[in-house]
Amino acid sequence: MKKGILNAATLLAASGLTLAMAASFPDPPKVTAPAQGTESVVLAGGCFWGMQGVFEHMRGVTKTTVGYSGGDAATAHYDIVSDRGETDHPTGHAESIKIVYDPAKVTYGDILKVFFSAAHDPTTLNRQHYDVGTQYRSAIFYANEEQKKVAEDYIRQLDSAHVFKDPIVTQLTPLKAFYPAEGYHQHFLDHNPTQGYIANIDIPLLNNFKAKYPEYYTKEIK
Repeated sequence: MKKGILNAATLLAASGLTLAMAASFPDPPKVTAPAQGTESVVLAGGCFWGMQGVFEHMRGVTKTTVGYSGGDAATAHYDIVSDRGETDHPTGHAESIKIVYDPAKVTYGDILKVFFSAAHDPTTLNRQHYDVGTQYRSAIFYANEEQKKVAEDYIRQLDSAHVFKDPIVTQLTPLKAFYPAEGYHQHFLDHNPTQGYIANIDIPLLNNFKAKYPEYYTKEIK
């Protein structure tokens, strides 16, 4: 895992995500928020370190946990998931993040907007920069039909508007289970800010999120 190092400009150019897109990136479909309580969504988009680095700093998010989704409990282990791809005894798992949020402060649609525009490239199939394999696929593991419909509508909207130069390949998959990753992976970016992959890939990704969406960003870590 973490096989290559790209600088921020290369990463953004490869994904088609630029600071200039912030003002024009389409808003998501409206979501009716429940009156109380929290909601959660499980997303996958490449290395889960970077995904958590973004969403742990999003306003309205109350907790983030990295882990595995799409496979069985027996294979929900880092050494298995990271070393086996589609052609070598696939586990079905994707490196994922479970996001718990307060829908009175941030909507599911807002989370999808950040997911598509600032957290990863949704147009590369089974790949994010040099991380290759189905475990690095772009996916939304929806918990109910509303999550599925909103995601379908948003993907259709973004593709119709040609926001990206290539079609979105994000999978929509019903959530069967989410298995938290090993403890040392939780908030890895915060504990290892000078590690090579973090410094060259994930810190620039976080900085891009801060610059694009100051209204969503908070210094507090969740």
